[in-house]
Amino acid sequence: MVVDGVSKAFGTVQALVDVHVRVRAGEFLSLIGPSGCGKTTLLKTIAGLVAPDSGRVVVGGRTVEGPGRECSVVFQDFALLPWATVQKNAEFGLLLRGVPAAARAERARGMIAKVGLAGFEHAYPAQLSGGMQQRVGLARALAVNPQVLLMDEPFASIDEQTRRVFQDDLLQLWSEERKTVVLVTHSMEEAIYLSDRVVVLSPRPGRVHQVLDVPLPRPREGAGVRATAEFARLV
Repeated sequence: MVVDGVSKAFGTVQALVDVHVRVRAGEFLSLIGPSGCGKTTLLKTIAGLVAPDSGRVVVGGRTVEGPGRECSVVFQDFALLPWATVQKNAEFGLLLRGVPAAARAERARGMIAKVGLAGFEHAYPAQLSGGMQQRVGLARALAVNPQVLLMDEPFASIDEQTRRVFQDDLLQLWSEERKTVVLVTHSMEEAIYLSDRVVVLSPRPGRVHQVLDVPLPRPREGAGVRATAEFARLV
């Protein structure tokens, strides 16, 4: 995936200026920077939800000109259908793509189990905790088998203990699915713990200020990794 010279303004507010990022297939990359620096705008541009004023995004050899099959998004606010069960929410992207009922039900059930929600297929979002709702969002995003998984501060509404469990579960899923992941976060600790590289954006207008390699070995296991001198140095 390539972000090639992307700039974007909203009226008189310049959100992004000449952003260049190259993401390797199967890489876990985080975007970090101060509030208002354009992280979410960049993520939405990659997803095809926002059109750049100049530059382009290429995913899977295709210039992104709108939402496509290559990318799937996990939103900060969960974005679940409140009237639909966990099962139907997880199936939703497959339904939009015309996948037959039996096939989409089977695929969704498998992803629900992978995100740790087996047994909750018939529950509704209002019956779930924030962490569980975000797992439904992750199941829905992965069910469509995207090349690139885009995550917009997925842990922002989750308590610290649940967040760390979810981070470990996400890394396990990533190791199994081997999707390219681009994660937006405000937490350098989170970015370092999860990522192969971290792209640091400057204050608005957002530019690439720095790209940090994360040389920590994988698999990464919670407190053991966070207690190392190398982790402390990177954070």
